[in-house]
Amino acid sequence: MPRQRGFTLLEIIIAVGIFAVVSALAYGGLNSILRASQHTQAASQALQRLQLAMSLIHQDLTQVVFRPITNEFGEQEPALFTPQDATLALSFTRRGWKNPANQTRATLQRVAYALEDGQLYRQYWFHLDRAPNEQPIRMPLLKGVSELKLRFLDSQKEWRERWPPLSMTTQPVPLPKAVEITLVTEQWGDIQRLFPL
Repeated sequence: MPRQRGFTLLEIIIAVGIFAVVSALAYGGLNSILRASQHTQAASQALQRLQLAMSLIHQDLTQVVFRPITNEFGEQEPALFTPQDATLALSFTRRGWKNPANQTRATLQRVAYALEDGQLYRQYWFHLDRAPNEQPIRMPLLKGVSELKLRFLDSQKEWRERWPPLSMTTQPVPLPKAVEITLVTEQWGDIQRLFPL
């Protein structure tokens, strides 16, 4: 009767060891692929947020219209200006506010941009000439913004840091010829755009 042979204990230990080494290598490769995929996805989402923010800024500033407003305190505000308070960086009136629901409202919209705690916000009001205590609708646009720089090109082709400049006495305040925006971001560095008006 032929003798049946099986695996010895030593052969089983060697096979298990080889399987363990191959499994460890495969897990390491899979783990690095998953980590790379997560980093790529996070970078892609950050880029989408940046593109959305820049797209909204572009849409707003290419639609600027000369329409001064009356704010909630009954004071006249220029069509475009940099407010004195620290909460808003830029405020202006734009055209082209879509109205798919046919609400009773204008197609003009008052928009403002604000930078608070490293986050860029876009806000707007439902009415151009605001009632007392009317609150804006705020939308966070972009995180990781350390600074928002603005420059305005006047009719003499000189760049101004504020609009209207303190030296301007013209009433009503005209629109600048162009607006330059620079976003200083943690992830993307300085992003600069020029918008002719």
